[in-house]
Amino acid sequence: MPKITDLIAEMKRNPKGIRFQDLCKVCEHYFGETRQTGSSHKVYKTPWQGDPRVNIQNDKGMAKAYQVRQVLKAIERLEEEGNVEK
Repeated sequence: MPKITDLIAEMKRNPKGIRFQDLCKVCEHYFGETRQTGSSHKVYKTPWQGDPRVNIQNDKGMAKAYQVRQVLKAIERLEEEGNVEK
């Protein structure tokens, strides 16, 4: 099983090649459990309102590239605000 740091590095290198399941692991590590269930989207709570949002969707087993980039921006913002250790 890949480590979170390995998954983040892969997300930065190739946002188009990320499995949805791996993106979920990263999101749960940084943002906790999803706050929405029962639909095709998974929405994670962030300590701020607005963008970058953490709303991801399964696309035939893969994550959508633009959503991978949004997650990376949200993680970066968490780190900048000191809400998570780098």
